[in-house]
Amino acid sequence: MAAMSDDALPEADAEPGLPHPRHVHSLLGHEHAEAAAASAIRSGRMHHAWMITGPKGVGKATLAWRMARRLLGVKPDPSAPLAHAPGDPVNQRMEALSHPDLLLVRRPYDEQRKRLKGEITIEEARRIPAFFSRRAAEGGWRVAVIDSADEMNRNAANGLLKSLEEPPERGILILVVTSPGRLPTTVRSRCRRLHLRAGPEAHCADWLEERHSVPGEEAALLARLAKGAPGRALAFHVSGLAGMQRDLTAAFSPSGRIDQSGAERLISKATGTDSHQARAVLFDMMAGESARRARDAASKGDSAQAGQWADASRRITSLAREAETLYLDPRQSLLAAFSLLEDAARQSAA
Repeated sequence: MAAMSDDALPEADAEPGLPHPRHVHSLLGHEHAEAAAASAIRSGRMHHAWMITGPKGVGKATLAWRMARRLLGVKPDPSAPLAHAPGDPVNQRMEALSHPDLLLVRRPYDEQRKRLKGEITIEEARRIPAFFSRRAAEGGWRVAVIDSADEMNRNAANGLLKSLEEPPERGILILVVTSPGRLPTTVRSRCRRLHLRAGPEAHCADWLEERHSVPGEEAALLARLAKGAPGRALAFHVSGLAGMQRDLTAAFSPSGRIDQSGAERLISKATGTDSHQARAVLFDMMAGESARRARDAASKGDSAQAGQWADASRRITSLAREAETLYLDPRQSLLAAFSLLEDAARQSAA
């Protein structure tokens, strides 16, 4: 069987059904962070490594690409500090990943397993010092974007250290990071950090309505599920996953048991063909539902129940990560997550 063409391969740093961040030309909010980055670029004295942190879908990668465009000479637009002209030839080469002074590092595609690898490997990390060892083809900055840097395994993170400890001349590293704690302290301490926070859920809902014609009630639900992160909310909408939260809530019975038919319906949605996004969302929803119940119990002064739900949330999050990186059976992993939910619900109902 012929190998898939590069254009047909899934991209680890893009949400299914949505354009890759390099094709996104607007950023919702984060004016302060964007202004700080623009000021540093104008000064010509850029720190060599930047870490953009924040929750999924908040705009981290979009900001990283805006920084990269400005560094590589895309014509600016006066509408925002790092706004740009999409039709600029430099931008078009960046979007095609054909600019010689740009490197994108992300989880690679596993040809043998026919899926994305669960982590950024040392082989990918070694591309960074090799890239910076070459002279800039166009005489300016060289930019390497790592998305997401917290998906590097230990060897890859250690391999990155050389470029951080010995800054390349006119070379910039931009690390997109969702969970900074997963990176070694030696990596984090060498980066200038820009932290992005999700805006109000109402702003996210309005954006979904106005820019993407999502009905008001669904927009509000999506914004709540995404905790105000617009990219994540839009991904949920495109994937048709708004109803999964309702199904998950309905699966809980007053006795603390999980309705098995409801759980099976959710698992079927999350384990079918091209269901990686649905599976990730379901794990996230289960962990989020547990965390919400932990907060509710804590607000009522029930520390024991709060601890049970908080522990379930942590264990489900860990299970989701292991299922991805260790190629565990998706169905069995989700069944285990539902078992954790049911155990916590039973103990709370006792």
